[in-house]
Amino acid sequence: MEPQSFANHYDLAIVSLYVFWVFFAGLIYYLQREAQREGYPVEEATQPGKFRLKSLMFYPPAKTFLLPDGSTKIAPDGIPDARPVPGKAISRVPGAPLEPNNAVPLNDCIGPGSWAERADKPDLTTQMTPRIVPMRVATSYTTASRDPDPRGMPVVGCDGAIGGTVVDIWVDRSEALARYLEVETAKGKRRILLPMTFSVVKTWPGRVVVDAITGAQFENVPGTAKADVVTLLEEDKICAYYGSGTLYATPDRAEPLI
Repeated sequence: MEPQSFANHYDLAIVSLYVFWVFFAGLIYYLQREAQREGYPVEEATQPGKFRLKSLMFYPPAKTFLLPDGSTKIAPDGIPDARPVPGKAISRVPGAPLEPNNAVPLNDCIGPGSWAERADKPDLTTQMTPRIVPMRVATSYTTASRDPDPRGMPVVGCDGAIGGTVVDIWVDRSEALARYLEVETAKGKRRILLPMTFSVVKTWPGRVVVDAITGAQFENVPGTAKADVVTLLEEDKICAYYGSGTLYATPDRAEPLI
């Protein structure tokens, strides 16, 4: 008579498959909960001002995270974004597009110009120093010899008007690349930042072309509180301004293509 063993009574392949299914289901559940630590609770599209949890099953409990600079962050914090929305939905269908209240809503935090209320402090390197700074601070950085140096070049908007002149380049010390161009505006002589992703440096005739906004709209780009530092919140507002211009810089951009 054969000795009794676990393998004689159970199919190990089937047991392994079931164990894998249970593990995989638990992994999906865990990842889904962790993915919802920020951005929730969401607002009911049909009832503005009324907030709900996206999913009671997947909504994670609050957890305190220790950040590298010694500060802490609780997520989810359960605090809804109560900022007024400067627009109205074009229909009562949930998720319908918003129509802005103002004709040129570049600073209204709506549509492609939306920005999140991030921390009003600069992003840091592993050495706890500001990550994005101008080259007048990060003196060890230079432009590549084969690339054009945009400093001194005029900045031209989508209407062909000059909005300012590039005076410096802001570099990312963690990624070793250029993030922004510092521009002195033509009229107000303000110092504002232009994201590299919204600009095209033309070697000839030596200018920086920006299709997102007009030349005059450079005067209203959100500024920075400090001359040599940009915070996470300021970065969001600056990039949102140019993003808003892709749809709202001129009245014809918001109209249907057909």
